[in-house]
Amino acid sequence: MTAESDLIMRNTEEIITMEELNLLLKEKKPVTYCGYEVSGPVHIGTMVAVLKQVDFQNSGLRTKVLLADVHTHLNRKGDGKFIEEMAEYWKKCLIAGGLKNAEFIRGTEFQFNKDYIRDVLNLGLLTTLNRALRSMQDIARDIEHAHVSQMIYPLMQIADIKALGIDIAHGGMEQRKIHMLARETLPEIGHRKPVCIHTPLLCSLQGPETKMSSSKPETMIAVEEEPDSIRKKISNAYCPLSNDGNPILQICRYLIFPGLDKIEIRREERFGGDIEFNSYYELEKEYLEKKLHPMDLKNAVAEGLIEILEPVREKIL
Repeated sequence: MTAESDLIMRNTEEIITMEELNLLLKEKKPVTYCGYEVSGPVHIGTMVAVLKQVDFQNSGLRTKVLLADVHTHLNRKGDGKFIEEMAEYWKKCLIAGGLKNAEFIRGTEFQFNKDYIRDVLNLGLLTTLNRALRSMQDIARDIEHAHVSQMIYPLMQIADIKALGIDIAHGGMEQRKIHMLARETLPEIGHRKPVCIHTPLLCSLQGPETKMSSSKPETMIAVEEEPDSIRKKISNAYCPLSNDGNPILQICRYLIFPGLDKIEIRREERFGGDIEFNSYYELEKEYLEKKLHPMDLKNAVAEGLIEILEPVREKIL
């Protein structure tokens, strides 16, 4: 493994497939992308994907960002004016979050072209309604009462991969079903099946039973959130003595260490004094062995997040 491939692979949930990725890296400088619905505040859950794209940039991949304005509308998450404003806000947040060298594209720039529409229609011929519905289960708003627009959504996402010349499709685990459909159908419309790289989803601050959502402020931290609010939310966050469903440890693994390469624990001498961790797994081991108090960990995580998000706050506020 090279340093570049290690960086591509770190903190991923799965890569489909590793063999295809290795071959691709030998063939060319791959093009990778992630698409984002521009439907609400950017939060730390989004930053997991953003920092993964920063890894792609630093690995020498050509990195594209799709500001999915048309998809946002099809998923019933806003009207034209709102979506236009949110697209500008998202672009500013993502650039400030580290995607300075990415190519930013809006769906409206290419998704009404004749060839693109032809691909979407042909994908419709290849996809059953049940399969389209299943692919949207983790994405669609009000899936129990899904609209036809939400069934067009996955077909367009697949057509995006061809239109943007994508070799590696990246997204959170909620994108997996659409990506698997893409791998099956894209060869039928003249594009190689993409390598798919999936990053994990952060638990809600309230615990794994609740999804982190921009529509539920108590479950998430917005990237422009004020420092005192971050400290309060982290202090009140769910933090069991386990690495399963623990949002605080997830923030350490997927945000603090990729963003800062270390975490500093500040505590009184009678509680062991200050300590610095340069590896997530060292930190996790200390915590699970009860050598690190949850509140000391939370305090360090809050300060680490404040530092990581400071460039975004400066850009947005």
